Amino acid sequence: MTAIPRPPTPGQLVYIRQRRYLVEETVGPTEPGDATLVRLACVDDDAQGQPLEVLWESEVDPEILNAEDWGRLGAKGFDEPDRFAAYLHTLRWNAVTAADPRLFQAPFRAGIKLDAYQLEPLRKALQLPRVNLFIADDVGLGKTIEAGLIARELLLRRKVREIVIATPPSMLLQWREEMESRFGLTFEILDREYIARVRRDRGYGMNPWTTHPRFLVSHRLLIDETYAAGLRDHLGHFRPGALLILDEAHHAAPASGVKYAIDSKTTRAVRDLAGRFEHRLFLSATPHNGHSNSFSALLEILDPQRFVRGVPVAPKLRDEVLVRRLKEDIREIAGGFPKRTVVQEDIDGLPDDAPELRLSKLLDEYRQLREERLSGENRRIQAASGLLICGLQQRLLSSMEAFARTLRVHRRTVMRQWEETRKNAREPESSERFDLLTSGISNDDDRAAESEDLLAQEEDAQVEAASAASVGDTSAGQPAQLFAREQQLLGEMAEIADAARGRPDAKVRRLLEWIGENMLESRSWRPLRILVFTEYDDTKRYLREQLLTGLANTDRIDERVKVFHGPTPPEDREEIKRAFNAPPESNPVRILIATDAAREGLNLQAHCWHLFHFDVPWSTTVRTSHMPPNKNSDTDTVMMPAIVIRRLRRSEMNVSRVK
Repeated sequence: MTAIPRPPTPGQLVYIRQRRYLVEETVGPTEPGDATLVRLACVDDDAQGQPLEVLWESEVDPEILNAEDWGRLGAKGFDEPDRFAAYLHTLRWNAVTAADPRLFQAPFRAGIKLDAYQLEPLRKALQLPRVNLFIADDVGLGKTIEAGLIARELLLRRKVREIVIATPPSMLLQWREEMESRFGLTFEILDREYIARVRRDRGYGMNPWTTHPRFLVSHRLLIDETYAAGLRDHLGHFRPGALLILDEAHHAAPASGVKYAIDSKTTRAVRDLAGRFEHRLFLSATPHNGHSNSFSALLEILDPQRFVRGVPVAPKLRDEVLVRRLKEDIREIAGGFPKRTVVQEDIDGLPDDAPELRLSKLLDEYRQLREERLSGENRRIQAASGLLICGLQQRLLSSMEAFARTLRVHRRTVMRQWEETRKNAREPESSERFDLLTSGISNDDDRAAESEDLLAQEEDAQVEAASAASVGDTSAGQPAQLFAREQQLLGEMAEIADAARGRPDAKVRRLLEWIGENMLESRSWRPLRILVFTEYDDTKRYLREQLLTGLANTDRIDERVKVFHGPTPPEDREEIKRAFNAPPESNPVRILIATDAAREGLNLQAHCWHLFHFDVPWSTTVRTSHMPPNKNSDTDTVMMPAIVIRRLRRSEMNVSRVK
């Protein structure tokens, strides 16, 4: 058993009963063998000032904290007059700046190199009675730094005592690192592990939101009562000195443009919580989703005194709370940002029997047959079919591997439903359950951290559900004939996809050609790095295998290619980022393959200015003469027969040191 230390003296800090206390008084024993009475005051954030009296020798493992080393402060004697005068003038200067909104302290207390434009949000925030500010700067202009400056300044001026930062799950670690390394602000990530630790140390009834003044929390946890209820209890109806920083704030806007659209769960949760904070700071590079009513609803959450949902936003009121700068504007005024150049790599001249072109034509014929057969069905069945076809098109535009796996699940489900009638077909309750059909896992989705096997299972389940829900009537007559032809097309497509899925397609061959021309000298690698982006895990695995195979004869190929995706553990993420940002001469990594789950907030620009979007971007697809307009489907987008690689030279990711 550890020996009990000698009783502390007044002024010392001790750790006892899972808390830190300041010793106020020590009363020695009156009789031999008695214990020493120690009167304490708690210094922890969740119980500041609470008194405690203990019998020192009877406590279990009490500890005297000497890390601060207060005892040596008085041993140095008095400062020289000049040194003390400098300290006194500093105190006076701080007192002046705390009252004058035109003078800043935070920029001089941060470990950053500031650009002049990054001071504008701070200036604007200090002009507001309450900091209800929307920073909508372009990607790469440093919204994280601007938010940190405001938070640090408000703390120095004693306007803020508590801070909650809500951010996508993939950005939690980066926010914590940025705030601590650049501004000296320590944040706790409030998650399941943190709550378990608090309850283990402080008791099950302890509210975890009261145990620290600064927290980071995932967007998804704000809609979970397990976490949101404690925050509401802590904030009460209104909590002075509390600051909410909402990163990627556009997720809180209603998605619909209808005047009084039904809010999403995130919208309702943020609206309920935001009003309880005295100060609110929203961050987003895309504040407007194209619907003015949605934008006004988002601004109402930020500042309900100025804005009302459904009422057009007045430019004068908007400009009072919004900071919006684009890279092009900053480049024209101050320079310093390389110009972003988008180079479209068109791959033409493919033979008519190329798998990409054959599958493109067959899939379009399959789409037309389904639309004709389902033209008399209800809108739910048509919508499920439209989403399913859209998902197949997107995967074909990504890679043969992604298309083949999804097609296999769809074909198996449709064949199982051959004998079922429309009454037995499952109908979707909403398109939300099919979110993985038309997009990958975003970085704001808690599923981004799940394993590839679990994500594949969920995607397969959605494909099965959409396939079953969109079978429609397959009884005798024309529907049966069309349905039989659909099965033939599915068989043809499956045969072509399975034969081609293991071979390099036209996009891979073009990418390997570019790498050979720009990154290789014989077998040696030049000091150049690229980032290859895709939405799908299947394409990510396919890309890695094809690159390793196609570049197998080059130097140290096993060390040249890395993968950054949602399930990558935090410690591996940091290691990959350090390797990719290290000088190419000192680290062998040259190619980083990233999925949609890891796309935002990554600082990978130190030695990389080439970004390849391997998937054919859905927004750039065009209609061709042999593909007629899609009149019945929920989407007017059809795939293009040409294969495209988009390359961003000196791209978005290299224009700034910070997000």
